[in-house]
Amino acid sequence: MTSALSKLRADVTRDHVLRAIKEYDRLGPDKFFAAHGYGASRSYELVWDGKRYPHKAVLGTAYELATGERLDPGDFEGGKSGAVDVLQKLGFTVEAKS
Repeated sequence: MTSALSKLRADVTRDHVLRAIKEYDRLGPDKFFAAHGYGASRSYELVWDGKRYPHKAVLGTAYELATGERLDPGDFEGGKSGAVDVLQKLGFTVEAKS
């Protein structure tokens, strides 16, 4: 069985993440979380264009945009070896939540 992190690394591109960020901006946090099944970040945030985003929610939504399949928040880790690593390898900045 392929792990969710392997699927994220294989299927999500930088463009998918940018599309998820646009979706977050368009819907706002509450509607975005309701639509995609995630919540606010606890430890890290994706930093893009001077704004801070819930990194795991954006990455999970990027996967949904890429594949049409939804991952639950519990399917993959959000920490340094999980979502943070995937996003950084795609060229994004992820910082500890302040």
